[in-house]
Amino acid sequence: MTTPTTLPAAEHWPYEALTPEELETFVRDQRVTEIVLGVPDVHGRLQGKVFNPSVFLDRMAHGAEMCSYILATDPDRTPLDGFDSAGWEQGFGDFLVKPDPGTAWILPTRPESALFLGTPVHDDGTPVEVAPRRMLTRQLERLRELGYLARIGVESEFLLCTKQQASLSPVWEGSLDYSLNPPPKVRTFFGDLGNVLNDAGIGHEAMKAEGAPGQVEVTFAYTDALNACDDYTLFRHMAAEIAGTGLAPVFMAAPETGVGSGLHLHVSLWSEHGEPCFVHHRGQDLSPLMDHAIAGLIGALPHLGVLYAPYVNSYKRYRPHSFAPLRYNWGIDHRGCAVRLAGHGERARLEVRLAGADATVYLAAAACIASIVYGIEEKLAAPLACGGDAYQDESSMPLPGDLGEALQQFDGSPVADRLLGKDVVRHYARLARAELLYHRRQVTDVERQRGIR
Repeated sequence: MTTPTTLPAAEHWPYEALTPEELETFVRDQRVTEIVLGVPDVHGRLQGKVFNPSVFLDRMAHGAEMCSYILATDPDRTPLDGFDSAGWEQGFGDFLVKPDPGTAWILPTRPESALFLGTPVHDDGTPVEVAPRRMLTRQLERLRELGYLARIGVESEFLLCTKQQASLSPVWEGSLDYSLNPPPKVRTFFGDLGNVLNDAGIGHEAMKAEGAPGQVEVTFAYTDALNACDDYTLFRHMAAEIAGTGLAPVFMAAPETGVGSGLHLHVSLWSEHGEPCFVHHRGQDLSPLMDHAIAGLIGALPHLGVLYAPYVNSYKRYRPHSFAPLRYNWGIDHRGCAVRLAGHGERARLEVRLAGADATVYLAAAACIASIVYGIEEKLAAPLACGGDAYQDESSMPLPGDLGEALQQFDGSPVADRLLGKDVVRHYARLARAELLYHRRQVTDVERQRGIR
């Protein structure tokens, strides 16, 4: 495994970004020799360009052109046709990507690099609404109009695998859930990743081995919703670099038959004055706000499945008694439900357990916030909490069995159109159809095993 040998102490936290003057000083002193402008794409990856810093400061600080296909590709980066703003009819032209000045990181894995997250905009300067980070920002704006702010704590699971030529295999066999004695290679990875997260100013709370072979869980500190998603995106970007050539983090919802990796979002609302609005004590009734929020999640998330479960593989994580939900229900501290009311008193929060490790965090969070806004605006009432086996709860709506069912519930849904806009729904419906078409044309190993006699 190759890892950085020297990592500088963090000089700036993400929430205290480099000022333009500081960045110019770093460039002049040759402490920064390249500037990366990255766009979170529809698959949760950072895409973009690496700039000569003097050129960036001279000509690109107000935006750089990038091909619009960044937001219209499959996971293999194959350009897809048929989108409103990207395709062969439009010639796959450029949009302008404007650096967000509040996101100037010094990358711990590349101490000579500064990274900006970028916002794609149209020729008239308006944001490209289908960009995942913009979609979350728009939902947070809608929430703020109602007088609330959102905070999110991200809980991430993934498989840590050993690379052997063209194959990947889990670093360990069996369950090491909560074990304090993981293999040395895993302890080294944990240590290196923890150091990099600390140096990047990304607050993480804990790392541990999980129940499946090679499965790791990382929990992140509770913070402002957009910052939480930015931090997670940078974490995924750096985790691959820390793993080096010998290891690989695998962010699939169902990386093996019978194994599921989730991306759980712990969400709460706060007033603009910093007061918690989700306050709940066990044995007491829900507050009206929390009641509306839960009702919105239960009522709207069935229409938004392609945002938090975007691939064919995503639906293979949903299995009975797997800690992944099968129905749109909620319960108090109930890990079998889609929505779990966790915490006590002012620390109460809603854990949304629907997204898998393959989800783009901005899209999963946007779906959650949009659903909460829906519940508040409509003053919806939550159904009764699940008090028994959540997988046998026939009073609640089942999750889609596959991506095709989820697409049917999304494309043309009045709820999805209202919450996201018809242009956004068309864009992500097109991506889902492309994913389905790709898999329909593939012959799998399982088909061969069952077909060759």
